[in-house]
Amino acid sequence: MRFFGNNYNKPGPGVSKDEPRKKGVKRFFELFTRDFADYTKLNLIFCIVLTPAVVAFVGGSVLLGTAVGFAAGLILAFPVGGALTAYYYYISKMMRDEPSYVWFEFKRKFIENYRQAAPIGMLCTGFIFAQVLLWSNVMNLLWMGEVVEEIIWYFFALLSLFVFMMILPYIFLHFAYVNLGTVQTMKNSIIITFGYLPRSMMGSIQGGAIWIFIAISFPASLIAFPLVVLFGISLSMLLSLMWVWPVFDKCFKVEETLIKRAEDGEV
Repeated sequence: MRFFGNNYNKPGPGVSKDEPRKKGVKRFFELFTRDFADYTKLNLIFCIVLTPAVVAFVGGSVLLGTAVGFAAGLILAFPVGGALTAYYYYISKMMRDEPSYVWFEFKRKFIENYRQAAPIGMLCTGFIFAQVLLWSNVMNLLWMGEVVEEIIWYFFALLSLFVFMMILPYIFLHFAYVNLGTVQTMKNSIIITFGYLPRSMMGSIQGGAIWIFIAISFPASLIAFPLVVLFGISLSMLLSLMWVWPVFDKCFKVEETLIKRAEDGEV
């Protein structure tokens, strides 16, 4: 394995055209090791896109108050939706075993979708900011030894985060592959999420496990921050899409359609 480039000149046994894809854990490690360099590049690109919004949110909250920081972060989150669409598209493309170039594909999908995806991306960013504020308050209360009152509302907040993680991949996969309006995209995503609830739940659990661990072990988990910047987001998305992508592909026959287009010379 080479981390920052594939050596296509090195002789090897190759892969049979009809060789079935691995499944489960074997498939995950095959994808993660084979395309590690691309995951790293995607992660870094997305972190660059996200940084202005995060800096505005944190800096504005500290210097000018939470409301100002929240509003500033939300405004600067305008490109996040397009970046998430490109991100999910590229990882799903790797899951289809299609070779491509990170920057070219990311840029192309971002330009194609950033206008439609922008409002949803801003809403998603705002939701995450709100969750950060909420759970930061909880942690502060616990550190000070105070009782966390009305715990039922925190339970609903956690549940909303879990459901959010279930629906999120379907939304941006729709933007990447299906030509629908935003309202219909949201409806479809919710229907598919609950129509394939076991897989959606597993996608949310696996994709969110990294962030739960980081939150629970904070501030000790700060030591892992460089790893999050390098590949943490990509790892989370891949773990989620291991469950979600087969559902989306089944519903819209994405891979079958793309193969047929390629055979007909349309791609």
